[in-house]
This record gives sequence, structure tokens and C-alpha cells, in this order.
Amino acid sequence: MKLVVERENERLDKYIASVTDYSRELVTKMLKDDYILVNGKLEKGSYKVKNGDIISIKEGYVQEMDVVPKKMDLDIVFEDDYLMVINKPSGLTVHPGSGNSDNTLVNGLMYYTNNLSSVGGDFRPGIVHRLDKDTSGLMIVAKDNKCHTLLADDFKNKRIHREYVALLDGVFPQNSATIDAPIERSKENFEKMTVAAGGKKAITHLSVIKKYKDYTLVRLVLETGRTHQIRVHLSYIGYPVHNDPVYSKKPSDDFGQFLHSGYLKFVHPITGETLEFRADLPKQFAYFLESLEKSN
Repeated sequence: MKLVVERENERLDKYIASVTDYSRELVTKMLKDDYILVNGKLEKGSYKVKNGDIISIKEGYVQEMDVVPKKMDLDIVFEDDYLMVINKPSGLTVHPGSGNSDNTLVNGLMYYTNNLSSVGGDFRPGIVHRLDKDTSGLMIVAKDNKCHTLLADDFKNKRIHREYVALLDGVFPQNSATIDAPIERSKENFEKMTVAAGGKKAITHLSVIKKYKDYTLVRLVLETGRTHQIRVHLSYIGYPVHNDPVYSKKPSDDFGQFLHSGYLKFVHPITGETLEFRADLPKQFAYFLESLEKSN
């Protein structure tokens, strides 16, 4: 759906609610889930619309989702009264969204415990940050609101250290690199992000672990946390994450991209203890590396 604004100086969320069948509460959720663009860019609900602004609303948002607990085998790496560290498998969506309201990490968390922070709203209890559906590895989940708020501030101010492991298509020529390229949502495909001059600052640090005949195993550290950042950056420089169904031009299978959040280190926001965790690669990822070792 596209709307051409014919008013001035009115809040974006209020304007959309007044000219559509969407409630203001629903519009707020859609904005948070990146379902609405203004002139091709993401804006907050407080944005003041201008005459001639073009508002694009992605179709298919689930307006009434009943998020129910679902029994799930969660790989809980750490847990105390304030937070959990989860090793998320590839293929599991983190929170409910369009077309999926009952088979997400949130459903599993709700079955496991009633103690989850409410800062993220009804669809994202406990979720401080996220991983893409087909990205595996370590995630922090907040169990109370104070802990959630402090963790969110730690993420914002880069006090939480995360390292990813990825297998790239192609042999990367250097042993290390820093990719500094701004990212915004694609105007041609709402589902994708892209490098663009007008995008938000995005920096990814890369170091090579091992080079194979046609692939490169790398370690990645994010200096910023944009949507799909690693996948977009690596595709942009010509070495996409192996098996990426969105940002690689090669065929992929159901496992999705070979990208794993394998290391996490942060100071517990309540106890002050320094916590450090590692997670092994998923079996399919590890088996593929074994096959490369044999043929290398």
C-alpha cells in the first residue's frame, strides 16, 4: 500500500491511523517491525509528515496475533534470576511476525518461564537483540525490565562483545579487513537491506581463520548493529556468506547462511560479573568444513 501525504506537521503514526483501517497501536508495532517506510526510509512514529511524502506500507502484517507458549528444546547456556543466554539453532525465528506467530524462540521462552521482561512489548518478551532466522548462536534474553533496559544500553554503547564465524564463497585475498559502508532498506525489495550513500553508518571487522580452495572461513566483529549487516557487507564486497538465500546469487538449501554467533562477552548488568560464552558450530556447518578439510 502506498499513501501520498496531503497534510503538514502531523505525527506519522497518527496520520497513518487516520487514513487507514489500522489502529495507532498497530501502526506503532508495524513501524517497530520495519513494515513502514517514508520516502524509502525508516522513520519513527514521531516523524512529522510533510505534504508530498510517500508512505509505503508492506502488506501481510499479522494484525491480531495470539502468541502462545510452545514446548521447545531450548539450548540454555546460562541462566540466573535476571537473564538467560540461549544458543539459537539455525532455522528458528526469534519473535512472531507476519506469517509466523506460533513457532518462534519467543513461543519457546514463554513455555519455559513466566519471567520475561515486557520492555519489548507483547510480541517480544525478553528479547533485547535478535539474530536472523537462519543465523545460529548466542543470544541474551532478559528476565526482568531493569536488566533489559541496562542490557539495551550496553548494546547501544558497544559494551557487549560479540564475534561471529562465517564461511564465505570465494577466497578472500587479505588476512583482515574493515568494511565501512552505510546500510539502508532497499527501495526495490522491502525484504532486503543494501549499501547506500544515504544509509546508516555500518562497520564490520573481518579476520581470516582459514582459506580453502573456493571458500574462506572468517571471524567477524560488528562495530554497529544494522539489520542483516554482516550478510549485506560481505555480499557488497563480493564474498557473500555461503548458502545465503537472500544476498548470494548462488543456489541455497533450507539450512540458510553459514553464519554463527559463536562468542559473547559482557558484564552482567546486575551482579557486575564478567560473563564469557562460546558456542560450537551447528552440525551442518561443522560437517561442511570437515568435507572442505578432506578435499583441501
